[in-house]
Order: sequence, then C-alpha cells, then structure tokens
Amino acid sequence: VIRGLATKKMDGSLENKLLVLGQQVQVGIFLGVSLATIGYLRVYLTNGSHENAFAISLSLFFIVLSSTVLGTTLPFLLFELGVDPANAGTSIQVIMDILGVTITCVTCNFVLTRFAETVAATPDALPLFPV
Repeated sequence: VIRGLATKKMDGSLENKLLVLGQQVQVGIFLGVSLATIGYLRVYLTNGSHENAFAISLSLFFIVLSSTVLGTTLPFLLFELGVDPANAGTSIQVIMDILGVTITCVTCNFVLTRFAETVAATPDALPLFPV
C-alpha cells in the first residue's frame, strides 16, 4: 500500500481502498487461521490445556487480522491527511504492540472467564474440551 501510494499506482480513491482492504482481509484471515492453528498446538503441547490453547489461538487470530486491517488503512489515512504514507510503518509497530497485548488480555479474560462460569454453574459438567 505504501509503495503503491508513493509510486502513484494507487490513487487513494474509495473504490481502490475497498478493493485493497478486501484483499488484505482475506490474507489476514488466512494468516490468522494458520498462526492460530500453530499457536493452539504449541500451547496445548506445552501446557496441556485446551482452554488456554483456545484462548491464546483466538487472540492470535484477532491480532493478525487487526494488524492486516491497520496496516492497510493507516497508509491511506495518512495519504488523505497529506502526510507521507511511509510514516505508517513505525506507527503500526507501536500501535500493534499495544493493541496486541490488549487483544490478548481481553480475549483470554473473556474466554477463560466464560469457561470458569460454565464450570462453576454446573459442578458435575465435563470440561469444555475433555483431555
């Protein structure tokens, strides 16, 4: 996106933005599912907990997807504001560091809290993911 805007191969039109964003969302979903699958296996093999593995893999998916969306939209936003889109690179890194930690904490808190509530509500219930 940055190179396309710099070389004028992309014009910054709404149609162009939506086309590029659609393509990058597809890439983000593919990469997110791939990384989430690998992350799930790694957490499960080292931790032995399906619940923890699910929480971490879901957060990995959201991090990758949000990174691709942000990496696509921020250069266009800077271009619209008259700022060099090349400045998006370092901004994306900082934003994704903060956003990645936030997504992980929120996602894991949500998933593991729901799991704990389910177990507490039904003491005789089997775990969400039997071992």
